[in-house]
Amino acid sequence: MELIFATNNAHKLEEVQAMVGDKFILKSLADIGCTDDIPETGITFQENAQQKTDYLRSRYQVDCFGDDSGLEVDALNGEPGVYSARYSGSRDMEQNIDLVLSKLGDSSNRTARFKTVISLFLQGEQHFFEGSVEGRIIEQRIGTEGFGYDPIFIPDGYTQTFAEMSLAEKNKISHRAKAIAKLVAFLKEKTA
Repeated sequence: MELIFATNNAHKLEEVQAMVGDKFILKSLADIGCTDDIPETGITFQENAQQKTDYLRSRYQVDCFGDDSGLEVDALNGEPGVYSARYSGSRDMEQNIDLVLSKLGDSSNRTARFKTVISLFLQGEQHFFEGSVEGRIIEQRIGTEGFGYDPIFIPDGYTQTFAEMSLAEKNKISHRAKAIAKLVAFLKEKTA
């Protein structure tokens, strides 16, 4: 069975395909000729993820899934949240990190989490899967791996930032890996 993943990130597609196995053939937006910039105007991760699946099924009539994720910092009332990728008004992650650190200042409350929500539209039904990882924001960047806010986030139970971990280490505990694992378990159960 074919399933469209609302992404053009080849690495993400390959990673999820490996987890799903051969019962589903995953295709990217490019694979179906979708070059549109799919809107993300929701105020929650779930709304943004669902916008992607609604967009694809209304235009292409396909089974599909999409995700949205971001960083929630408790002392900033959950910011940057759904605006994580453009928190500073641009998609420049260095500026976004600077803004988070500036707003936090010397606050002692540095608890935060990364969160992912996946929206799946399959055989006429909508399903959601969520993953999160708790941690804290440190005062300066450490590490060069990963992307986004990884250099300032240390997950609970660890002493390294996500940016200091290998991709394999991060993928064992990340918010996205947890949500994808739930999606994969559901898909495997559907095709058992």
